[in-house]
Amino acid sequence: METLEKNAITVEATIKAPVDKVWKYWNEPRHITRWCAASDDWHAPNAENDLREGGAFKTTMAAKDGSFSFDFGGIYTKVQEHKTIAYTLGDDRKVHITFSSNGNETKVTETFDPEGQNPIEMQRAGWQAILDNFRKYTEAN
Repeated sequence: METLEKNAITVEATIKAPVDKVWKYWNEPRHITRWCAASDDWHAPNAENDLREGGAFKTTMAAKDGSFSFDFGGIYTKVQEHKTIAYTLGDDRKVHITFSSNGNETKVTETFDPEGQNPIEMQRAGWQAILDNFRKYTEAN
């Protein structure tokens, strides 16, 4: 497992869907662009994903009014289908995600190193909001 900072942040959600569907919706760009936003005034107009160790991913996150956008991306360090994804972001922070299957439910747990610009609670809330959007999208489709 990636070595995360001692002040790493964890968010989680249980999705009412089997792990194969959760994995697909989490990783396929056509799905990522439908759920990867923390609030209704943001969206993800583009996503690229090379899901393999050493592969890269990039999701463009943008304000719908066009006022701001940024690319969220990194390099995969571990990929175990239906179980684990770990990656290093462009600023060297580490992220570790687990997918825990329980029949028709899947628990997704994300643990990530915080960045130094925003308060911890703001970072936790933002990542949790995106994860909650993922849960809603996956359960509705």
